[in-house]
Amino acid sequence: MPVKIELQNDEAFADIPSEQLFHDWVNASLLASYRHLEQTIRIVGEAESQDLNHRYRARKTPTNVLAFPTDADFPDYDCLGDLVICAPLVASEAATQGKTAEAHWAHLVVHGMLHLQGYDHQETADTREMERLEIKILDTLGYTNPYND
Repeated sequence: MPVKIELQNDEAFADIPSEQLFHDWVNASLLASYRHLEQTIRIVGEAESQDLNHRYRARKTPTNVLAFPTDADFPDYDCLGDLVICAPLVASEAATQGKTAEAHWAHLVVHGMLHLQGYDHQETADTREMERLEIKILDTLGYTNPYND
């Protein structure tokens, strides 16, 4: 299954992972088969993250990852939706949590991709299932459990 990643980094953040890593993380996160997947990942700063979080989730702070699922049906390719990741928050959270930036990026991409595939963490059982999948996917990629302290 071909996967095309459109990586948008309009603010030209220098310390983001390679496009190949994003590709690996997206591929590992796919739980179903798709004809031809086109996945957009937008890397943003805190101002854009805060604006989107306020506009779509009524929260007045920036957030690390936002997932915007699509319900559109495209005849030539599949599109799960868009991911928006706040680069400054990824860096600060990784440092605060004692993780490598790469491991935290991987976790947020996997987390966001699961949201785009219908998983959420609104209920306790759903949270456990989503975290179980995240841990399993990240393990296949060589990353440790992101929920261990």
